[in-house]
Amino acid sequence: MLNFQYSSLINAPVEKVWQFHERKDILDILTPPWQPVKVIRREGGLGVGAITEFRIMLLVIPVRWLAEHIECQTNQVFVDTQVSGPMKSWLHRHQFISEEGKTRLTDSIEYEIPGGWLAEFLLGWWVDSRLQEMFRYRHKVTKEYCE
Repeated sequence: MLNFQYSSLINAPVEKVWQFHERKDILDILTPPWQPVKVIRREGGLGVGAITEFRIMLLVIPVRWLAEHIECQTNQVFVDTQVSGPMKSWLHRHQFISEEGKTRLTDSIEYEIPGGWLAEFLLGWWVDSRLQEMFRYRHKVTKEYCE
């Protein structure tokens, strides 16, 4: 199992940062323009049972990724997991913590790459670097919208 975490302090109250994440167009706003990702459908907002379907391009192969929200506590946390997609497993925790009127936004991901330890050894650094780029962008955009 591999782990990734990205955290930043947003100069806005938790409620404002949470509301930003409730936007219907949030995934379009937070998806970096260079990433080959298309949102196919999004149903249910942030609540438990919400579904998001993506199409991502892995090299030149289109891959369907279906995620479902399995936990949601308003203004605190929501968690999604991969139902089907390119990873062996994927659990993404979005946490919102109030710090003196600001918001500590933390994205934590536990994931497994198909192919076992060798695939994780060979590809883990690459996936981690892609996640680092993506969440640096997402948090920058969140700051711009919320501060």
